[in-house]
Amino acid sequence: MSFRYYLYVSDSKVDMLLPQIDPGFTAKRTSEIGVDLKVLTAKRTGESVTADRFARLERVVRHLQDFGDLGSVDEPGQFFWGLLPMRWGPFPGEVGPSPVFFGGRTERTVVGLGGSGQHLLGSVPDADQGAMFSLMPPLLRGLGTDSDVEDEFLVDAINGDSEERTALAVVQRAVGRLKGPAQNVEFVAKRLLDGSSPLPESAGVSVLLGSPVYVALVD
Repeated sequence: MSFRYYLYVSDSKVDMLLPQIDPGFTAKRTSEIGVDLKVLTAKRTGESVTADRFARLERVVRHLQDFGDLGSVDEPGQFFWGLLPMRWGPFPGEVGPSPVFFGGRTERTVVGLGGSGQHLLGSVPDADQGAMFSLMPPLLRGLGTDSDVEDEFLVDAINGDSEERTALAVVQRAVGRLKGPAQNVEFVAKRLLDGSSPLPESAGVSVLLGSPVYVALVD
């Protein structure tokens, strides 16, 4: 039996998608309400909160598998699923724990996944960061902070009208800069950007950028 060891779960995406998928699911959630002499409190054990979190995630993933536009890394839909070795860590050139970036590739596609580090399991929520790194503009800005992406090709693209080609190059270079051992992970992600690599050494290669709903280690 294969187990998932979750690294990253985007509660904000689950909370956004679940009411659209099954409005009655949230109505079934119950909390134990306790009253003391001074304040009304909602008491939920850590175990029940964790179980509820993964039940909500699984409900969203099942719907995407059964009814949603869920493609693969090589043929993405609105969402895409993957199972492949990936390296991951803080954004290249970024100081601080908030943004996180996963990168890997198939034979045909270079894929990067970026999001807020607050969705890593065990992290401390950062109210100032919110879900900003799940959106493409701040995600691309974060990935492009390292000076080695500003080579002649990128400068020419930025000065011209090839903004999408520039973005694809930034994603591909960011994946290539990730260090450390790769880990076998499974994920579902929202597609943000995809297209053919504009780099001359990568003819025939696609580049895909997504924001993960979840990422899990798989043995």
